[in-house]
Amino acid sequence: MPPIVLCVPNISQGRDQAVISRIAGAVKAVPDAAVLDVDSGEDTNRTVITFAGPPDAVADAAFGLIAAAVELIDMAAHTGSHARMGAADVCPFIPVADVTIERCVGLAKDVGRRVAAELVVPVYLYGYAATRPERVKLSDIRRGEYEGLAARLADPAFKPDFGPAQFIPKSGATAIGVRPFLLAYNVNLNTADAAVANAIAARIRQSGRIQRDDRGEVVTDEAGRPVRIPGELPHCQAGGWVVEAYGCAQVTMNLPNFSVTGLHTAYEAVRRAAVDLGADVTGSELVGLTPRQAMLDAGRFYLEQQGQRADIPEADLVATAVRCLGLDDKTPFDPDEKIIERRVADLLGE
Repeated sequence: MPPIVLCVPNISQGRDQAVISRIAGAVKAVPDAAVLDVDSGEDTNRTVITFAGPPDAVADAAFGLIAAAVELIDMAAHTGSHARMGAADVCPFIPVADVTIERCVGLAKDVGRRVAAELVVPVYLYGYAATRPERVKLSDIRRGEYEGLAARLADPAFKPDFGPAQFIPKSGATAIGVRPFLLAYNVNLNTADAAVANAIAARIRQSGRIQRDDRGEVVTDEAGRPVRIPGELPHCQAGGWVVEAYGCAQVTMNLPNFSVTGLHTAYEAVRRAAVDLGADVTGSELVGLTPRQAMLDAGRFYLEQQGQRADIPEADLVATAVRCLGLDDKTPFDPDEKIIERRVADLLGE
């Protein structure tokens, strides 16, 4: 299989399915670019289009999608509950298999230059592609949203990385960047108590929890700021909730760097914290897709933990990960549907 890049553009249209279909069609028109998902929201008036393929094909598809969005969406008439600043609001490139962050940064810059030159749209680079520290976070670039864009573009400090430093009412501006793959991962508990799930989340997430004294009062430092107890897992965002359909509480997590904190690392941390609180885990679920490597890492971890050889066929490693993580605890888990590389190979007929 060739190197695989994932691209997840967010466009500012979630209500007109004909328009959404035409924009997604720009991706489908590119050979070797495979559309994996189209997810629209009426309240947000926003659609997330997920596609993948070899780097050059993904770059061509990203430009085609942005061009279609700029042509078909009028931001002057846009309303919606989600933060946004442009028709093709944000376009992240994400390395999946045999592709470096640096290669994806090159793609982001190439597409950004092309969007600016051919579509005359202001382009900002963010994430790993950012050209200055204050542009790393998308939220900092998008502050003030579309309604505040004209005023911000008048500030020389907010000059786009590519394209005109002027407000274009129809298109707005576009942010193009690079980020790691983010795993959306939930662990099921043998309790329906959200408080237990939240307590576990507070223990494991990187941001930790606020320290309290024996009376339950918040402990503060000399400046009067709350003192935080660091969490166990780096690169982990976590919370707790109850899923009525499952009849259980979950620890819900975003894992933005699975090479540091992988599925197995998160699952075992939740298990330990749950046992400390008198609960236990019953399994877990992946929301959306996963790179193959995350599953292989988990399979190898559990085989080595059991004293078994890990140099076994890929299918067996994946099956080990599914079993030990309990990925089919509440709903069926089909590796061919959930692993990005397999989906891409299937869609491209490889």
